[in-house]
Amino acid sequence: MTLTAAAVPGLPEIRAGDDLAALVAARADLRAGDVVVVAHKVVSKAEGRVVRLADVAPGDRARRLAAELGKDPAQVEVVLRESDEVVRAERGVIISRTRHGFVCANAGVDASNAAADGELVLLPEDPDASARALRAGLPGRPAVVITDSFGRAWRHGQVDVAIGIAGLAPLEDWRGRDDARGRTMRATWIAVADEAAAAADLVRAKDGGQPVVVLRGLERHVTAADGPGARELVRGRAEDLFR
Repeated sequence: MTLTAAAVPGLPEIRAGDDLAALVAARADLRAGDVVVVAHKVVSKAEGRVVRLADVAPGDRARRLAAELGKDPAQVEVVLRESDEVVRAERGVIISRTRHGFVCANAGVDASNAAADGELVLLPEDPDASARALRAGLPGRPAVVITDSFGRAWRHGQVDVAIGIAGLAPLEDWRGRDDARGRTMRATWIAVADEAAAAADLVRAKDGGQPVVVLRGLERHVTAADGPGARELVRGRAEDLFR
C-alpha cells in the first residue's frame, strides 16, 4: 500500500460566506477515493464562527477564572460559552468538554491564524455536518476529514485529530481477529480518521497558508455513504476511567 499526501496550494484567506468546496475544487485534481483533510479554521471562517474580543462582555465566572489563570477575561468568557463542562482549570490552562463531546484545551477556541488581531476562531457548530456539506460540493465526492490540533494528557506536543468526518470509516476494528502469529487481538481498534488527520498535518506548515491536504491511498477506508462521523471516535462519559 502507498499513501501520498499533497497540500493544496493557492487558497486565499477564507472569509464568512466563501464557497470552500469551490475554492478547493479549483485548485486540486480530486478523484473518488481521495481523502480531503481540512484544518477546521478555514471551515469555521467560512461559516462565520469568528468572535471579536471587543464584542464580548465577560461575566463574573469568566472574570474570576481569568484572574486565577492570568488570562484575558473576554477570551475566558468565549471559552466558557463554548464549553459543556470545564474539566480542569489550573496552571494557566483550561481543559473543557465541548458540546460535541471533545475534551481539549480552551474548548477549541484559538487566536492563531485568525484573520485579524483581537479575533478568536471557534470550532464549527457541527463539524460532521460541515464535512458532509463540503463533500457534497467536491467533484468525485472524496471523503472529507475536518481536523484540529489536540494535546495528549500523557505526552508532550499536539497531534491533529478528526473532529468532522464524511465518507471515511472513522475506526477499523481488529478485535477478535488473529494477529500474524495466530493470537487473538483483544484491544486493537485503529483510529483511521485520526491517523489520516495526523498524516496530512506532516505536509503543511502551521504558518504556510495550506489548510487543505489531499491524501491518496486510503480507498479501502472510503465509503459511499457519509457514515457516522467523528462522534464514533468520542469516548462517552461512562467510559471515562479518569473522572
